[in-house]
Amino acid sequence: MPLFVYVLSLAVFAQGTSEFMLVGLVPGIAHDMSVSVAAAASLTSAYAIGMIVGAPPMAALSARWPRRRALAGFLAAFIVVHVIGAVTASFPVLFGTRIVAAIVNAGFLAVAMSVATALTVPAEQARAPAILLSGVTLSCVAGVPAGAMLGDRSGWRSAFWAVAALCLPALALVFRSAPASAARHHDVSIRQEARELRSRPVQLALTLAALVNGATFATFAYLAVIATDIAHLPDSAVPGLLAAFGAGAFIGVTAAGRIGDGQLRRGLILTLYALPAGWAVLAATGARTAPLFVVTIIQGGLSFGIGSTLVNRVMFVASRAPSLSGSFATVALNAGAFLGPLLAGIATATTHDYRDAAWVSAVLAATAAVVIVVSRRRATHADVTEAR
Repeated sequence: MPLFVYVLSLAVFAQGTSEFMLVGLVPGIAHDMSVSVAAAASLTSAYAIGMIVGAPPMAALSARWPRRRALAGFLAAFIVVHVIGAVTASFPVLFGTRIVAAIVNAGFLAVAMSVATALTVPAEQARAPAILLSGVTLSCVAGVPAGAMLGDRSGWRSAFWAVAALCLPALALVFRSAPASAARHHDVSIRQEARELRSRPVQLALTLAALVNGATFATFAYLAVIATDIAHLPDSAVPGLLAAFGAGAFIGVTAAGRIGDGQLRRGLILTLYALPAGWAVLAATGARTAPLFVVTIIQGGLSFGIGSTLVNRVMFVASRAPSLSGSFATVALNAGAFLGPLLAGIATATTHDYRDAAWVSAVLAATAAVVIVVSRRRATHADVTEAR
C-alpha cells in the first residue's frame, strides 16, 4: 500500500475528530456563547448538511485540478476555518465555520478516495477506502475522547486549535508527496459521470450505505445518555464507552479492508442480516453495564465493517465515475449520519426512553436487509427471464 494513502488517512483522522468531537463540547459552547443546548447541538447537524451539500460540487469543481492543489487547498481551508472558529465570539460565525469546514472536508474526502484508489494496484484497491475510513474510526477511538477531555480541562476552543494543529503535518506531507498530475479536460466529463447515479447497482449501494450509517449514528449519538441515564454509569465512563465503540469500528474496518473486494458476497449479506439483531440486543440490555460495553464493541465492528465494504462497493460499481464516486459515497454516508439521529431524536422525544434510539437503529438496519433481499430476488428473476 503506498505510503501516501496513510498520509491521507492522517488528514481524515483530524477531520473525523472535528466532525464528532462536538458531542463532548456542546455544554461548554452553549455556556460560553450564551445559547441553548439545542442551538449548540445544531452545530453537529450543520456539519452533516455541509458534507451532504458540499461533496458533489466540490468533487466536480476539483475534478480537473492537479491532485496536489486540490488536496492541499481543501486541507488549508479546513485549517483556516478552525482557527476562525477557535477565536470567534459570534455563534452565527461559528455555525458558518462548521458548514464551510464540512464542505471542504467533503471535497477533500472525495478527492482522497479517488487518489487512494488510483494509486493502488487492483489487488489492493479494496483496502484503500478502508484505510481512509480507519482515520474516521481512530478519531472515535482516540480523537473524540481526547477532544472531550481537552475541552473539559482547557475549554472548547482548545479542541478547535488542536484539530487545526493536527492538520499541519498532513498538509506538509500533502505538499511533499501528493501526485501533481491532473486529469486533462477531455478525460473528465462531469455530466457523464453524474449519469452513473442512474445505475441500479450504484443506487443500491448508496441506499444500503445510507441505511447502515443511519443505523450506526442513530445509536452512537445517544450512547452517552444511554450510559448515564439508563445504565446509571458516571460521566467519567462515557469516554471509555465511546472508545469501545471506536475500537470495535477500527477492527471492523481493518477486517473489511483485508477481505472486501467490492462484491456483495454471502459473508457480507449474512453480516448485514445480523446487524438489526445486534441493535435490538443493545436496546434490550442497555441498562446493564457489561452487556452495554460488549454489544457496543460488536456493533461498532459490524457497522463500520459493513459501511466500509459498502463504500468500496460504491467505488466499484461507479468505476466509470472516478472523479465523483467518492462524493457519491460521502453523500450517502452523511445522509445516514444526519437522518439516523434525527429519527432517533423523534422517537426518544416521544417515548422518553433513550434505548429507543437503538430500536431505530434496528429498524434502519432491518430495512437495509429487506432492500438487499428484494434486490437479489429481482436480479434472480431477471436472470431467469433472460434465460428463457
